[in-house]
Amino acid sequence: MSRQEPERPRERLLAHGAHILTSPELLAIVLRTGIKGCDAVSLGRRLIERFDGLRGLLSADAQTLLAIPGLGVAKTCELLAINELNRRALEEGLKTGHALNQPQHVKHYCTAKLGHLPVEHCMALYLDSQFRLITTEEISRGTLTQASVYPREIIKAGLKHHAAALILAHNHPSGLAEPSEADLTLTRHLKKALALVDIRLLDHLIVTGTGAVSLAERGQL
Repeated sequence: MSRQEPERPRERLLAHGAHILTSPELLAIVLRTGIKGCDAVSLGRRLIERFDGLRGLLSADAQTLLAIPGLGVAKTCELLAINELNRRALEEGLKTGHALNQPQHVKHYCTAKLGHLPVEHCMALYLDSQFRLITTEEISRGTLTQASVYPREIIKAGLKHHAAALILAHNHPSGLAEPSEADLTLTRHLKKALALVDIRLLDHLIVTGTGAVSLAERGQL
């Protein structure tokens, strides 16, 4: 009696559900094939190790991915598409739901947008009167340590979008989520300026590659 062949990742997913597969196996399904001397599952494992985890891999840009021998245009595009679909799914949830009722969702969205960036970026999430996302706009892009944020530009955009509230978010490429004194000063100044035009500052998130810290939750807003 011959031994039964082990189930391949796609067969296991259909038979048992995606949740039982390892991350390399899930990547293998997306990548479909391996490269010379390396099957798809082994390739997935190598990529995860090279980028110190899934977050690093799925946040990598096209140039970085294309530089990996054997990865190629097709596999690079597949990985980039996964990350973009994830961001869009999170954004879709914020556009239909109440942002104040789903703070973790907001954090995940901001982390997906900013957490992987090598230089400091600041963005604003403009919300309607039901605290649903209207749009997200980049406010500034700075150096590794500083970004110039101009409250008047944030207010101007808020009025253009008829926003009732907004959430500010910026990343710390250093990986340290502690707000600086400049971050706290900006938050206080922006909150007062927005109040003059009846726009509420709901939160200011400090984002790193592993998550986000809420100044509102810490009582620092």
